[in-house]
Formats: sequence, C-alpha cells, structure tokens
Amino acid sequence: MVTLKKKQNVWLAFLLLVLAGNYMLYNTSLGLSILKGESQGVVVGSLIDFVVVMPVLFMLYKKKFSVKQAIVLAAAGCIAARFIIPIEYLEPFVAVTWGGFAVEGALVLFEVLLVVTLVRYMPKILADVRASALPDLFSFAKSVEQHAPKHPIIQIICAEFHMFYYAFASWKRKAKPGLTLHKNSSYIAFQIMIIHAIVIETIGIHWWLHEKSMVLSIILLIFNVYSVVFFVADMQAIRLNPVHVSNDKFYLSLGLMKRVEIRFADIEEVIEDKELLEAKLSKDTIDFVARDFGEAHPQFILNMKEPIDVTFMMGIKKQYKKIAIKADQVHEFRDMLVRGMVNNK
Repeated sequence: MVTLKKKQNVWLAFLLLVLAGNYMLYNTSLGLSILKGESQGVVVGSLIDFVVVMPVLFMLYKKKFSVKQAIVLAAAGCIAARFIIPIEYLEPFVAVTWGGFAVEGALVLFEVLLVVTLVRYMPKILADVRASALPDLFSFAKSVEQHAPKHPIIQIICAEFHMFYYAFASWKRKAKPGLTLHKNSSYIAFQIMIIHAIVIETIGIHWWLHEKSMVLSIILLIFNVYSVVFFVADMQAIRLNPVHVSNDKFYLSLGLMKRVEIRFADIEEVIEDKELLEAKLSKDTIDFVARDFGEAHPQFILNMKEPIDVTFMMGIKKQYKKIAIKADQVHEFRDMLVRGMVNNK
C-alpha cells in the first residue's frame, strides 16, 4: 500500500514539475531568454503539456481514467495556458484556449440545467421525505436518487440543503426516542468549543488581516461563517437522528459527517473482544465513535459479509468491510443486533 502511494506521488511530482517548468519559461528572465527568436515551436510544446501531458499525469495520480474526465482536464489545461502563457506568444493559437473556455462553459450550462431539474422535482422530493418513516438524512437522499439525475453537483447541492436546514430550520423539532451514539461523549462540547474558537479567531484575525489584504480577509470571513453554520448543523443532525431500526436493517449516522444503512443479513459476526476493540482500527474499518475528551474505543465491530457503502459529506461514498460502533445504550444495542440477525438468517 505504501509503495502504491509512493508511485501515485511520483505522478503528482511530475505534474507539478511540468507546470512549474512552463510557468518559469514564460515568467522568468531565464525563460524569456530561451524564447528569443523562433518561439512558436516552444509554445506548441507548452500547449501539448497543458492539453495532453498534464491531464494524463493527473489521471495517473488519481487512478481514474475516462473520456469525460480527459475532455474536462484538457479544457482546463487550455484555460490554464491562457493565463500562464503571455498573449504575445499565444496569439497564433488563441483559438485553442477559447475552445477550452467553450467546453468549460458548456459543462457549467449542463450543471445549471441539472440544478433546474432538481428544483423542478423538489416538491415531489420533499413530499416523499415527509411521508417516509426513515430519518430525513436517509429519506432525502433516497428521494433525490429516485427523482433527480445522479450527478456530483446534485449530491453537493443536497448536502448543502441539508446543512442549512439543520442549522436554521430544525430548532422546533424534538429528538425522537431511540438508540444514540453521542450522549455519553463530549461530541457536542467539542462542537461548541470549535465554534467558540472560530468566532474568536474571526474577531481577532479578520480585522488584522483586513488591513493587510481585503480579499484574503473576506475569503477567511466567508470560510469561518460557513464553518460555524456547518458545526451548528452537525450538532442538530446528530441530536435529531438516533439509530433507526426496521425489520431487516438499521440506519446509523454520526451527524452530517457519515451515515450507513446496514442489513442484518449482511452481518457476518459481531466482534466484542476487548483487545481487538482497543487495538488500532484497520483501513477497511469505518468508525461511528463520537469524539471524546478522553480516548474512546468502540464497543462493537460489525464484520460484514461484503463491503458496504458509507456516505460522507457532499454525498461521497466509500466501501468498508467493518463498522466500529460506540453506543450510549450498550445492552439495548447488543439486543437489537442479536434480534435482527436471528430474525434475518
């Protein structure tokens, strides 16, 4: 695994080297001395770097290859070339860079159409959420998948919708009774402490930075306000979404950070060995353990028959073979697991 990561970092190093070389070529006195005389051949080489070489190196680094991604990266390379290569050298090839802008513009238009589609189906989505017995962290995502196109921009918008809902519109809701993961921990205290730190940092640094750079101070202010909203929403989400149990599965979430849907029939075994629980978790294990001021260990590790999807912020999904859990009601949680596994053999 370490060797594989090193190989990936080699591709990233090559990518940065090519980018830095092209930047220095057009923006340093040494580079400009090389360009004296016939420069068209050098510019063509740079365009090949931006449109072909760097996209390939990026895909090798990410280990993701697709025609769509290649087109997007090539278009981004055209745009980057437009900003790095001075116009006096790029003028004979300026149509190539405008092609990059056209492709990126078309993609933006397509994503705007996706957003319009989401807004169009939003009444149906919200009606499904209200009618569902599932926690809205799960029912909203399921309804969106049913009615709206599956696309990363849709997932991001839905994640932001959830965040703003919990931060501003969920305060009249009462927490449902059920098994919880956070009450016997310092999770809420951690969130409040982080919010206080962000507010103090904003007050202290923003005004100082405002005198140095207005743009940076505004960017920092926006980021800090967004962070406060997120942590407030995360507190509300974990408070209002206890573990939901049905006949054949249960729904587990830890605020807005992560959630998973687990079928009882897919659980191979429940590990309760103290030595294993207190050992370092393996890379194929995801933990649903609320943060605490002291060291916190799971009480159960569910070993699944097959890896299952865990959903993170922004709708990002990753598969894990084991689920580590620390519950507030240990005995009730164990009884729920045993009963569900017995009834779904």
